[in-house]
Amino acid sequence: MELRKTFGRFVDGGALKPKGWLRRQLKLQAEGQAGSLDKFWPDVKDSAWIGGKAEGWERVPYWLDGFIDLAWLLDDDDMKARATRYIDAIFANQCADGWICPCPVEKRADYDMWSLFLLAKVLHVWYRRTGDPRVAPALMEAFRQLRSHLAANPLKNWGKYRWYEGLGALAWLFEETKEPWLLVLAERIRQQSYDYPSLVANWPYQSKATKWTFEEHVVNLGMVIHSELFYQKLHPESNTDGEAFAETLLANLMKYHSMATGMFTGDECVSGDSPSQGTELCAVVEAMYSEELLLAATGHAVWGDRLEKLAFNALPAACSADMWTHQYDHATNQIGCQNEPTPIWSTNGSEAHLFGLEPNYGCCTANHGQGWPKLAASAFLLGDRSIISALILPCRLETEIDGAQIVCDVETDYPFRDTATYTITVSQPVAFDLKIRIPGFAKAAEIDGKPVKTGDFHVISKTWEGTTALNVKLTFEPQFVDRPRGMSVLWRGPLLFSLPIPSRSVKHEYERNGVERKFPYCDYEYFATAPWNYAFAGKDVAVEEHPLPEMPFAEDKPPVTLSLPMVRIPWAIHEKSIAIAAPQPSSLTPEGAVEQKTLIPFGSTMLRMTEMPIVKVD
Repeated sequence: MELRKTFGRFVDGGALKPKGWLRRQLKLQAEGQAGSLDKFWPDVKDSAWIGGKAEGWERVPYWLDGFIDLAWLLDDDDMKARATRYIDAIFANQCADGWICPCPVEKRADYDMWSLFLLAKVLHVWYRRTGDPRVAPALMEAFRQLRSHLAANPLKNWGKYRWYEGLGALAWLFEETKEPWLLVLAERIRQQSYDYPSLVANWPYQSKATKWTFEEHVVNLGMVIHSELFYQKLHPESNTDGEAFAETLLANLMKYHSMATGMFTGDECVSGDSPSQGTELCAVVEAMYSEELLLAATGHAVWGDRLEKLAFNALPAACSADMWTHQYDHATNQIGCQNEPTPIWSTNGSEAHLFGLEPNYGCCTANHGQGWPKLAASAFLLGDRSIISALILPCRLETEIDGAQIVCDVETDYPFRDTATYTITVSQPVAFDLKIRIPGFAKAAEIDGKPVKTGDFHVISKTWEGTTALNVKLTFEPQFVDRPRGMSVLWRGPLLFSLPIPSRSVKHEYERNGVERKFPYCDYEYFATAPWNYAFAGKDVAVEEHPLPEMPFAEDKPPVTLSLPMVRIPWAIHEKSIAIAAPQPSSLTPEGAVEQKTLIPFGSTMLRMTEMPIVKVD
């Protein structure tokens, strides 16, 4: 049996290299928190996965999932060696019966198999980057052991709700080996797992969660977007429609739990649509990964639009510009990041939106590092005699078709600018298709001065010779978009804009449960130092471009700004909170004179107001 074909496949090895602002962003991550956890954070540095005494479940696989891609995208020998140390230890510690997770035999019955599914994903990433011949045999033995393990110990807890994460590696192994028992195992895993299609078809979560459940968990929902796609790939004979499932799930989430960025709320469970509610960083990077998979599988450009909104807005907003601190929850309207004695969140603690090492919980510390590398790795896809520019990002692809060496260079400052230049150089004449995704949020677009359709892939089919340059021009206009409660947000192209709130930070260095926080991996609270209670007072928006900073999402040097009239209005603090805005203003009556204010990209802000009403001013 053949597996279902996809629109494009990801680029293996080191053939894709980031450039420009994207490379600077990846370097910041490599030199920041996510790229340094093995040097100071016990759950990675002293993990049971490498024979230590710290956590031996999700933390190291989560970390490796982003760190491996980061090391190879940057072609960093030191990072490659550090990743190799962990992979070598994982292979060396695999038991004779195939069990590969760091768990003694007497505790296997209670071990949550989610970490095996995650590790399978990681080892598949490792193989794609290195071609390591140890991967397939190790995974085959691990899955054989899982087959017998599940007969006596059915999936439970996280494994039951994240079962699909192992299917990518299973599909690859089946393509390599054609072993039919792998398909049988995939079916057994599904049968023991939570029935998400029924949940989606009969969506019950129309309001904010009142208690913690696996079903409403925001990270599970971010991951599960791609679940039926994976199952469909393994079982093309089934009537499963992975994209229809994803579309329906997203429609439900965005109808009842939407955020302005295109993300959905969750703290840790779905939380309604208040602009002060927020969502978990883990959920952002998992939703991004789901949308990357759906874009590659279907070739439907809308998945790229959704992905870019999260990547250029929600992801950077939850991290400091230097990538040394992150939030557990970030909110659309965020007027303070302080220790809340009476949190408004469903289950999260008082520190959930502080910037720090592991605010609230350490899963995001380990997991958020997959966001930027996997985005960069999705810039180009390869099809049958086609090169696919899935995302407009500054990068260089080197590949081969029919013996011809092909280099495709993309020079662009998108999303901060509206142009891109593609330079394609071939070593000998060769016919192939170049497919360039034209974002759907562009009002118009042209290539070499000729109009092209937006929201789709533009295909250039020809025999390429020598060097060819293509100039892409996009037209973006400021656009007000309606939000619940009579509020609006302001977009320009893929960037959401916010009113930055001046702030002061308070640094906290301390030790808790044996984990030290000290600069630069300490915690910070942020306190507003200027009024935040504003409304839009008109739609006359001026656009101004500025030089791109070394830190692409630095608050003090935004590369593009919007200015427009705004006015203060009455707006209270959320009941019982100390620094969380109420979901909507108390009144639309202006307070004082109209002011010309400057908005900056959402992803560049620490404190911000984003969803605000439009008021009439006499």
